[in-house]
Amino acid sequence: MRIPKIGAYAEAGVGRARAEYSVFEAEARGPNASAGAEASLAGVGAMARAELVSASARAGPVGVKVGLAVDTGGSIGAGGVKAKILGTGFSIGSVNAVAILGNEVEVNCAIM
Repeated sequence: MRIPKIGAYAEAGVGRARAEYSVFEAEARGPNASAGAEASLAGVGAMARAELVSASARAGPVGVKVGLAVDTGGSIGAGGVKAKILGTGFSIGSVNAVAILGNEVEVNCAIM
């Protein structure tokens, strides 16, 4: 069943490289900024992000991101709870994560 939602998202940046193979992913990004908000019957959320540089890797359900970012916002809904202030925060639910100043470790429990 499809859940109706409403939202807006905008992103601008310089430089992005991405590679995928099977369950492995890697990405490098240059300076970028984004903002978004969404509301649905399943939950609400809003996030603003400014990032100087980052590199991320994922192998199946486990992901690691290293960089310097100041994400600020949060969400709450059927998938769990997420909160970040200046790049430091947490996520609990289908994705469990801990972030400190844009460096993040996450485990996606939905694909385990």
